Amino acid sequence: MKKILKNLLLITSISFTSNLVVAQEDKALNLDALLKQLEQGQFQQNKQNVQREKEFADKRSEQDQMLSQAKQTRDAALATSESMETQFEENEFKLADLNEAMNKRLGSLKELFGVLQQVSGDTKSKFQNSIISAQIPGRAEFLDNLAQSMGSSSKLASIEEIERVWFEMQREMTESGKVTTFTTDVIEAGGNKVSKEVLRVGPFALAADGKYLDYNGTTGSVAELVRQPAGRYGDSAAELQQSSGNLIEFGLDPTGGSILKLLVQAPSLKERVEQGGTVGYIILAVGLVGLLIAVWRFIALFIEGAKVNRQLKSATFKDNNSLGRVMKAKDDYPEADTEALELHLTEAILGEVPKLGRSLSIIKVISVVAPLMGLLGTVSGMINTFQAITLFGTGDPKLMAGGISTALVTTVLGLVVAIPMTLLYAILNTRSKSIVYILQEQAAGVIAERAEAHCTAVASAAANKSHKA
Repeated sequence: MKKILKNLLLITSISFTSNLVVAQEDKALNLDALLKQLEQGQFQQNKQNVQREKEFADKRSEQDQMLSQAKQTRDAALATSESMETQFEENEFKLADLNEAMNKRLGSLKELFGVLQQVSGDTKSKFQNSIISAQIPGRAEFLDNLAQSMGSSSKLASIEEIERVWFEMQREMTESGKVTTFTTDVIEAGGNKVSKEVLRVGPFALAADGKYLDYNGTTGSVAELVRQPAGRYGDSAAELQQSSGNLIEFGLDPTGGSILKLLVQAPSLKERVEQGGTVGYIILAVGLVGLLIAVWRFIALFIEGAKVNRQLKSATFKDNNSLGRVMKAKDDYPEADTEALELHLTEAILGEVPKLGRSLSIIKVISVVAPLMGLLGTVSGMINTFQAITLFGTGDPKLMAGGISTALVTTVLGLVVAIPMTLLYAILNTRSKSIVYILQEQAAGVIAERAEAHCTAVASAAANKSHKA
């Protein structure tokens, strides 16, 4: 009430001020006119105040009426709430009695339905990860809905649902022993979804166009493996898909894809070489140079050996082979004694030896340097590994294993180059020495022949002299 009076006084003062302003605007010339104006304004203000008080009284009665209606609504709601609580308690007792009666009537069937619910849940998990679901979708959803409906309510499984559970389990076992084809959408490695004819080998593998596929049980999609296993596995998959009942060797993964995923994660030969880094590429380049030299020298020594063998069967000495060039020393110095001829033949042989052993020392050096370069790469890789351990710690074993593996690749490359180079050097060196031995053997024969001829000539001259005497 005090607040209302304050508002009325405020309104009165505002009205008085406004009337005063109006009077000033009318420019009253005397106090009587001003007083008259004030009286008229006060009368008008009183009239307005009476009207406002009447409106306030009318609204107050209306508010009282609304308050009364709200109290009545509240009392009705409280009564309804009490009635519903009572009914809820009664329903709880009735529901408990009905559940008890249902359990008594179910008897051993309750245990049966519990086992059915458990089997449905377990089988659903197996079906969801089985690649057979790629050909027969929707099985896991049915079993999941059945298990959830039986676990969340008192609903019992029907005969049809029980028979379908048995049927799906039997179908899973039957399809596990089949090699069959079906058509489905396949997500290629590039991301495109294409409808393809897919080969299914029991519950073990999916393949299409000679490539292995992966089945995602969560999304129900079939996708190509981004990395495929070794070529022979892909070839066997293509052969099996094109086979018309013939026996084909095929790689199976009894773990359901775990071994296959590990197999495709194994680095290829190219990736292994790339792990060696710059040192690995240098080792391979040096090995390639050595291999080219070895092939060149093998061909040259093979041709030279064939020419020498033909020269052994011919009495005419030719310049196209080392034996012929050595034997020509006999014809070039027909009057030389044994010692001089031996020196000339030795000179000719020494001139042929560098030609036969040309570039073999390079192969020998490569066979020694290659493992040293591999060791250099290994040491460098281990330094990088320990630096990574210093920065990141030893919490991630894969970090250390990957670094050590990369470091050891260079050692492997060095040995891969050194071992063949050592064998090639031994083969080529033996081949070269065999030709040199032939030259020495033939030269020794020529010297022996010249010595015998000289001895015969001396003996004949001595005999003639003695005969004349």
